[in-house]
Amino acid sequence: MKKKLLSVLLATAMLAALFTGCSSKNAGTEANSPAATTPAEETPTAEPTTEGEAITLKWAIWDKDITPYWTALKDAYEAANSNVTIELTDLGSTDYMTVLATELSGSGSDFDIVTIKDVPGYATLVSKNTLEPLDSYISEAGIDLSQYGGVDSQVRVNDSLYELPFRNDFWLIYYNKDIFDAAGISYPTNDMTFEEYDALARQVADPTFGSQIYGTHYHTWRSAVQLFGVLDGKHSILDGNYDFFKPYYEMILKEEDDQITRNYADLSAEGLHYSAAFSGGDVAMMNMGSWFISTLIANIKSGEYDASLCGNWGLVKYPHAEGVEPGSTLGTITGLAVTSVSDQKRAAFDFVKWVSGEEGAKVMAETGNFPALMNSEISDIIAGLEGFPADEASKEALSVSNLYLEAPYAENVSQINDILDTYHKSIMNREITVDEGIAKMNEEVGKVLGK
Repeated sequence: MKKKLLSVLLATAMLAALFTGCSSKNAGTEANSPAATTPAEETPTAEPTTEGEAITLKWAIWDKDITPYWTALKDAYEAANSNVTIELTDLGSTDYMTVLATELSGSGSDFDIVTIKDVPGYATLVSKNTLEPLDSYISEAGIDLSQYGGVDSQVRVNDSLYELPFRNDFWLIYYNKDIFDAAGISYPTNDMTFEEYDALARQVADPTFGSQIYGTHYHTWRSAVQLFGVLDGKHSILDGNYDFFKPYYEMILKEEDDQITRNYADLSAEGLHYSAAFSGGDVAMMNMGSWFISTLIANIKSGEYDASLCGNWGLVKYPHAEGVEPGSTLGTITGLAVTSVSDQKRAAFDFVKWVSGEEGAKVMAETGNFPALMNSEISDIIAGLEGFPADEASKEALSVSNLYLEAPYAENVSQINDILDTYHKSIMNREITVDEGIAKMNEEVGKVLGK
């Protein structure tokens, strides 16, 4: 595997947050009051650094045996800090956040570092006072948060930050070059409005029975449809009024009607995975996260995907609304936090800082994953990954101008997600109209927000 890869100011995908539980050390504070935690401006007490005496730090993760970067990060950090041992504790990916919350709520919890998988979980953990506010540590270390593309502002709680991102995934457009070549149509570009994107999907589609080509494909997740609407930077899923979803639902339902894309109801019934859809060779374009890149490369190389059907692929940036900067996209992040019960907070933060910084980013890139911090050296590592498209447009697609979290921090983000998901399914299954579905979203989320 070559050591070079994409230019992705992945500084944004901080959606990956985990949080829960409350420790016995916080038993006297109010469970739902983030303000009851240690004030962010308080100077950290002097604790052991990573020099000198032997230190063991316990780190909560998931899927150790099938996720190469956990061990790679551990080994690289230990090599640079010979007195530190990082002890990995695999809690499994199924219900990871629930299991972590249970662990942190017990009096016997001894984790020093925890991985944050999603924002709803992060919100829970912060509310239970199980995470250490990092502001004073960040200030003392002189960390430039701008290198993460403004994601910190989307996960601040009462103006405090409780995690640093180390992995970032963002959405872009995958396309099948062979389909466009066969149709004699120019490839999609890194600067397409939604109108241009829809027109291109219609131009390349072929509804002929037996040789059907779909101009585009949308997975059944609500984020594949609804979140086109947040790319203008003016809206988020926390708004409480979702009228801005309407043009995107109307565009996609019309594409279904005209056989430009597969029908949502059929996809749901069949359980067709997005990877199977794209690798089948009959999808011209598909919006999906950057996490699919390594899967696509690996499965083409192994022969699991037929290279004659999907081996000639490329990437471009997400389409954008008129007047919105190209390269605006959605992101999710995976972060690291220090637990409030750790008695080695300074040493734990040093590890968090290292993994989230340039050294950890290089390790992530070398294992074929996207770090949250990107610079030219790290981008070169990713851009040189064997199997990554060689065209300049695909490399350019990884340069993000504005990254918006799919779910910014809010204490009630889980409830909002559930409501939006429920009515997304109803709209896409044609059980209710777009107007009726959006009206229900506005009404039900309004109740949660007290509007």
